[in-house]
Amino acid sequence: MRKIVVSEFVSLDGVVEDPGGAEKFKHGGWSFKFRDDQVPKYKMDELKASESLLLGRVTYEEFAKAWPSRKDDVGFADKMNNMHKYVVSTTSKKLDWNNSHLIKTNVVEEVKKLKQQPGQDILVYGSGKLVNMLLKHDLVDELRLMVHPVVLGSGRRLFDDNAETMKVLKLAESKTFPSGIVLLSYHPAK
Repeated sequence: MRKIVVSEFVSLDGVVEDPGGAEKFKHGGWSFKFRDDQVPKYKMDELKASESLLLGRVTYEEFAKAWPSRKDDVGFADKMNNMHKYVVSTTSKKLDWNNSHLIKTNVVEEVKKLKQQPGQDILVYGSGKLVNMLLKHDLVDELRLMVHPVVLGSGRRLFDDNAETMKVLKLAESKTFPSGIVLLSYHPAK
């Protein structure tokens, strides 16, 4: 059985909007102010431990514009481009990025089926609405928050007033990177 691992860049005030600067958010690209050698290695190891991406439509569309043309020396772009991508969307008609599969209906059941398949982890980046739905239905096996030492004051938050239910999580790991980013990894409390 595969695990669903949610991995998010988040500010101290809970903002997840546009850490990479691809959107038109006034604070876009905020995560790039905090770089060190250990964060890229951690993200590469995280990606290598995964076989598939599970994404919401907005995150998928941003990634599909950026990743197919990227190249790097460590193989991150190759891994992103070649892995299976499962996209949750009711409005998408065609998915052009390599190895992309559309999930339009019965999302909870389809995700449960993905989890039952043999293989490595299923990684979720961004996709805030999808993450909240997965949490609501107890489908998240690990929640990794890379908390950046910045207060943005505005922007879309991962958990907002629309979160439908309280979830108690258990801290599984914490790590501080030289840049000041703190990794907080949680598992669902049993």
